[in-house]
Amino acid sequence: MRPVLHADRDPRPILVVLHQENSTPGRIGQILAAAGVPIDIRRPVIGDALPETLDGHRGAILFGGPPSANDTEPHLRAEIDWLDVPLRENRPFLGICLGAQMLVKHLGGRVGPHPEGLVEIGYYPLQATAAGRALTPHWPDVVYQWHREGFDDLPRGTVLLAEGERFPNQAFRFGEKAFGVQFHAELTLAMLYRWTTRGHERLGLPGAQARRAHFDGRAVFDPPIRRWLAEFLGIVFGEEAAA
Repeated sequence: MRPVLHADRDPRPILVVLHQENSTPGRIGQILAAAGVPIDIRRPVIGDALPETLDGHRGAILFGGPPSANDTEPHLRAEIDWLDVPLRENRPFLGICLGAQMLVKHLGGRVGPHPEGLVEIGYYPLQATAAGRALTPHWPDVVYQWHREGFDDLPRGTVLLAEGERFPNQAFRFGEKAFGVQFHAELTLAMLYRWTTRGHERLGLPGAQARRAHFDGRAVFDPPIRRWLAEFLGIVFGEEAAA
């Protein structure tokens, strides 16, 4: 039986780390709220401190954002170092896009651009590995992306869960409870409007899709992404993960 995401047995909040002052946890916030799971939002970019232990939290989610995992701003370096907390304490952790890249950096891996300068901005194919299908058979075939960098090599001890064509490493697991995904299953329609408006100049980068294709793709591909995300959050933060 799959883990169930609810707050009945573990009332502690999930730590949510965001990288912009006005960012939101999007669909993840909606799913957690519907399950009665509280969240504790921290924004290190505006000076919020991260906890020294996750004893008071159910787990942590490190979201994406405009910075590069290779940037040298002190708060970004501190976030990468802080990842020792969930790993050392063996607490449920999910890194999304930049968050996944930060986890790779923390584990000693390399984050960088595509060798031909290509990006993934729009909807692109995804293929689950055998290990990914063993975790759940319900991976979406196409996912939403917004990134210029990726991780070519996965650090020792990681297990690849899903692959892509342009950026091969798309989802991975480290140890029992740490996960990273390159794509944005948390995207809401409001976020799609905001990203393609404020970041419109990136739609002209090599390999990016035109704005219309983002909205056309959402109409076709979003339902299985939404179902997968709800199940995946249960796998990471459900009763089995929190036990």
